[in-house]
Amino acid sequence: MKKTFLILSCVALGLISCNKTEATTETSTSTETVAGGQEAVVDEDSAPTIVKLAAGNKDLSTLVTAVEAAGLTTSLSNAGPFTVFAPVNAAFDKLPAGTVDDLLKPENNSKLGDILGHHTYVGVIKTEQMTDGQSLGMVDGKNITIKMVNGKPTINGTVNIIATVPASNGIVHVVDGVILPQ
Repeated sequence: MKKTFLILSCVALGLISCNKTEATTETSTSTETVAGGQEAVVDEDSAPTIVKLAAGNKDLSTLVTAVEAAGLTTSLSNAGPFTVFAPVNAAFDKLPAGTVDDLLKPENNSKLGDILGHHTYVGVIKTEQMTDGQSLGMVDGKNITIKMVNGKPTINGTVNIIATVPASNGIVHVVDGVILPQ
């Protein structure tokens, strides 16, 4: 039995080692730039990313400008999933005069990033999953509180969700106010 096993092993080893394969190497001289990371994946069939969804909505143009100024476009285009509470332009207009222009200045990038992070939750939370008194830890490290008002969820009792739109990398709750960190 041992002798048969030894012979079969030698035959198998011989067949494997006799199998001649040639390795080929191709060198590319192309200078084409290839995008990296998840941004390089193009999927025209599923829902757009949070960033593309916002960019396609004229009522969210101030938010899109802020995301670009803070350098968060790539982050919010990644797989996520994220829940973004996206203030409409009118919400930004309610802030004191000059606030948005001031936040968009390069020297205020960190503050702008914190405010935008206070609108972003890692994970997906749908409106039907929200409960009164629920606390959500936002990207900026601070919490928001869900309060039910007339059976509908609000953020900190003052900011209303006016629309909800699914995205390929999460969900967007369009809101009527800017949620400032406390």
